[in-house]
Amino acid sequence: MVAHYLVTGHTGFKGSWLSLLLKSRGHTVSGLALDPPRGGLFDSANISSDLEHDKRVDIRDREEVIRAFKSVKPDFVIHMAAQALVRESYRDPLGTYETNVNGTLNVLQASDQTNSITSQLIVTTDKVYRDSGRERSYVESDSLGGNDPYSASKATADIMAQEFFKNERTKPGFIVRGGNVVGAGDVSRDRLIPDLLRSVKNAEPLSIRYPNAVRPWQHVLDCLEGYLSVLARADTGDAGGPAWNVGPSDQSSFSVQQVVEFANNLPGFSGLEIDVQPADLVETNSLSIDSGRAQRALGWENRLSRDRTLEMALTTPGRESGQGLRELVESQIALFETYSTSAAV
Repeated sequence: MVAHYLVTGHTGFKGSWLSLLLKSRGHTVSGLALDPPRGGLFDSANISSDLEHDKRVDIRDREEVIRAFKSVKPDFVIHMAAQALVRESYRDPLGTYETNVNGTLNVLQASDQTNSITSQLIVTTDKVYRDSGRERSYVESDSLGGNDPYSASKATADIMAQEFFKNERTKPGFIVRGGNVVGAGDVSRDRLIPDLLRSVKNAEPLSIRYPNAVRPWQHVLDCLEGYLSVLARADTGDAGGPAWNVGPSDQSSFSVQQVVEFANNLPGFSGLEIDVQPADLVETNSLSIDSGRAQRALGWENRLSRDRTLEMALTTPGRESGQGLRELVESQIALFETYSTSAAV
């Protein structure tokens, strides 16, 4: 069904990819966010030209959010706007809580007051789970918590959204918890792939803090397909609650050191030097989530293998691809659509 989607945080990395993915499928897309980061996908790909409405609104401003929702009149809302960096959350904990908690509250209230909206999706993160040091992957019924301002603020937003949906304080909706997402066009600070690409471009050593930290790596398209699968099909009668894991598989895990070694075997990356810095902040050494419920109930699973995910994320415009950033992203979306969910490629 062709529909009108309002994406909050559309000027960010995942929001830009989602806008192009939805547009490629024939949907109408509007966005609500702050100005985009310099050099990011949104401006480089001229995504604003594809949007029905491009609203520059701070989600902490409740009245402005409500006005924007009512003026856009979307069918669905996908709430992605957030302060999404762990290290930035230590630098600005108050701003992180105001954006991630109060911003989500404003979105839930704006959805309730907008007649056109039929359903909404609240995006949180795999880091909402309380770090218990357990070996197994986290499932949706595990306890939530947070040892840093980012994780704690997203866990708070997650719990708040669950209460709103349960007590019908807002329009119907669901919560999605994704994983460690990578892809072209990410210019965020303190993320491995963007930092790695900047080091190669500037011929500088790559500074890393946790070489042995293990993460399951998920391509942004696999993550976004999980979001859309939940929004489209989560009313299947599954009794597990409104929150869904849509993270990478266990087979996609690599340590930070292994990602760097993988990159060094790709054209144009050989000889990348590593500068291991002292770890100044505590971060989880290993974290994974179990997305079996979404696989069983929704038929969703990751389409891209770990190696294919990293290859696509490390492909840069004008070098291996011979394309501009928008053309590169559009070609990867088209390729992704041809892949079957029966086996990761």
